[in-house]
Amino acid sequence: MQEHITRQQAMDLLRQYNKEPFHIQHALTVEGVMDWYARELGYGEDADFWATVGLLHDIDFEMWPEEHCKKAPELLRSAGCSPELIHAVCSHGYGLCSDVEPTHQMEKVLFAADELTGLIGAAAKMRPSKSVSDMEVSSLKKKFKDKKFAAGCSRDVIAQGAERLGWSLEELMEKTILAMRSCEERINQELEQMQ
Repeated sequence: MQEHITRQQAMDLLRQYNKEPFHIQHALTVEGVMDWYARELGYGEDADFWATVGLLHDIDFEMWPEEHCKKAPELLRSAGCSPELIHAVCSHGYGLCSDVEPTHQMEKVLFAADELTGLIGAAAKMRPSKSVSDMEVSSLKKKFKDKKFAAGCSRDVIAQGAERLGWSLEELMEKTILAMRSCEERINQELEQMQ
């Protein structure tokens, strides 16, 4: 898989349409998580592609929330992104704002992990450490069951995502916590450098 776009070009593109630190942090988190999953699941040679899809998955969300996953193809095409990358980006909104179904393993991971990173990130902020480094699946499951906590994170999408991958909810949670641990420090450093 070839995305025909470098990490720097992808970052510049992201920042062209995203100014809010929250959105940039989310993009960097999903990028890191997708990179970890690619290597973990045996797609190491495509890790850069998986990561780029993660970085750009919400390219249109900040400026065009009503057109999420509908404006993205135009923005990505004009930047020289491949049809595969555009398909993958649009597939993460399947059933909510997109009719592009996640078919490739990478798309299924993105669909499942995107919402979950938001829930894990919110749960991490509540911890004394403010980090995922000491988070356990059991405490995350409690937050998952509390519908008022991080109410914007769709539990249905997370559960559907685990099902699409053929994983239990616990397995998806455990892997995604590990994935977020793998990139947390690097993301914090990158965000500091941007300020």
